[in-house]
Amino acid sequence: MAVTRRKLGVGVALAALAGAASAGAVRRRAAPAAGDRRELVFLVHGLGRTPVSMLLLARRLERQGFRAASFGYWSTTGTIRGLSGTLARHVEAARGDAPSVHFVGHSMGNIIIRGMLAEHRPERVGRVVMLAPPNQGSTTADRYARWIGWLMPHIHDLVTHPESTARTLRLPGDVDVGIIAGLRDGKVQVAETHLEGSREHAVVPSRHTFIMNRRDVQGLITGFLRDGSFGLGAAA
Repeated sequence: MAVTRRKLGVGVALAALAGAASAGAVRRRAAPAAGDRRELVFLVHGLGRTPVSMLLLARRLERQGFRAASFGYWSTTGTIRGLSGTLARHVEAARGDAPSVHFVGHSMGNIIIRGMLAEHRPERVGRVVMLAPPNQGSTTADRYARWIGWLMPHIHDLVTHPESTARTLRLPGDVDVGIIAGLRDGKVQVAETHLEGSREHAVVPSRHTFIMNRRDVQGLITGFLRDGSFGLGAAA
């Protein structure tokens, strides 16, 4: 068991360091060009991941006529609320002439987005698509918080306790939110993705880590950002 825990800690540490190393480069590319009137989409990765994990989605969005920017962050320091404030500042710096700013988050990235909307809301907020969000906390976070909480303090914000950050952040009523859950997620249960006030909810036959790379998911994202609907009829 001790060997397993050490391996888990080393793997998580390497992922977190890789995310931090790539964050600066992605942020620099977010600078707007004068007169660029495309709608901006900010992509926010999950715990222990990197901005690179959202690269294929960013390219798809660019091909669909959006301007995409990614927000990278350390997974080993700070708090969700602190990251939310930092995200808001990066949005302001990158917004330029974009008529609206949309958000797509993966996993914990959605809780960062929720924190920004609740406490540091920027101007011209458009729509939000959440991929595999632990909106009700995650039983996986409950299980691992005691083992990796020392390395990734944010995981404590994702537990299912009624007073955790994930459970207490309120969603503004005037923001259209669409949620995409993975049926075979393995980390966040479908029931844990629901959020009061969201507009639509879809379930796809996906696991957690690479849900953003599925072409069907990318199609749902672009459709919701454009029209405020997944086009699937009743919410799942």
